[in-house]
Amino acid sequence: MPYRICKVFSVENGHILSKHPGKCRFPHGHSRRIEVVVEADELDANDMVCDFKQVSALIGGFIETFDHAMCLNTADAHYPLYRAAYERVVAFENQDPTSELMARRVFEKMKAELETSPEAVARRVRVRRIRMHETATSWAEYEG
Repeated sequence: MPYRICKVFSVENGHILSKHPGKCRFPHGHSRRIEVVVEADELDANDMVCDFKQVSALIGGFIETFDHAMCLNTADAHYPLYRAAYERVVAFENQDPTSELMARRVFEKMKAELETSPEAVARRVRVRRIRMHETATSWAEYEG
């Protein structure tokens, strides 16, 4: 059974769910918690999966792109207007920026970072899941 660790990040983030029939189709924001869970079958020489700082170094900068940014669907009829109005935009190509898709995007980036990292940690450690909290009581999760 693999060993697992979790590093939690926090960002303030907005999005517009253009396909949503209710209020979520309007601009709104969330205080998000993002849980990055990585695992390894064996512990390293320091008896750890890896140092939590290594997780931060691999994915922290990417997660920072979501902070105080507006996530938008490029297929939204109002996308050009929103793109011009918001300084920090994270575009989702023809998809609404749901918590599910944000979790998948972080997962795929973390997986790619581990696969291309020259550090030894990348050869042992793999991403297990990303849990994207939208509120204190609601989250979405992606596992590869």
